[in-house]
Amino acid sequence: MEEQNKKILLVEDDPNFGTVLKDYLMMNDYDVVHAKNGMEGFEKFKKDDFDLCILDVMMPYKDGFTLAKEIRDKNKEVPIVFLTAKTMKEDVLKGYKVGADDYLNKPFDSEVLLMKIKAIMQRKATETISDSKQFEFKIGAFDLNSKLRFLRFKGGDPVKLSPKENELLRLLALHENDLMPRQLALTKIWRDDNYFTSRSMDVYIAKLRKYLKLDEKVEILNIHGEGFRLVINS
Repeated sequence: MEEQNKKILLVEDDPNFGTVLKDYLMMNDYDVVHAKNGMEGFEKFKKDDFDLCILDVMMPYKDGFTLAKEIRDKNKEVPIVFLTAKTMKEDVLKGYKVGADDYLNKPFDSEVLLMKIKAIMQRKATETISDSKQFEFKIGAFDLNSKLRFLRFKGGDPVKLSPKENELLRLLALHENDLMPRQLALTKIWRDDNYFTSRSMDVYIAKLRKYLKLDEKVEILNIHGEGFRLVINS
């Protein structure tokens, strides 16, 4: 997944640490806006669209928890990561209660923060795709109506898909020519991610391949250890 041009709001009252962290994130292709306290952070948040917020907990004028509540009142979806020098369980629980997606205790490894940011943004992106309301798809010479669970080849008689076949093909179609993560399908369709559900999904992938083999330009590729790609060859 491409991370370039993702915009981050960094609210950190330590000017030295804030500057170093901003520079590090910008070196990794993020667009970063730095605010030096909670009040300034909320003003900047209201004026722009951000893909993620990194909030220090202990700040003058307005602490990170209060700022997070205000951010959540305006945007329930934007991911929030807290930075704190405290390790008290009560603070961690309070952070999650106000809508934190993750938590890091200072001092922390900047590469760990980078990995957390990438994981959160990827998760949000895949959730947005899979929650799409689209139900009609063109897959090569096939038409899929996921509401009726009909798969039709070149206007012929439709094949009625099973509920799991239908949901799996719909997820693949939503990710056409891109990776559909294995874990996403398992949690969305099977509501579980273990060895047995994973093997079950492989069986359904094989069934879908049998349906789709009528069009030689359509194939489902196995991306080892990652998931599957529905590819439409031109």
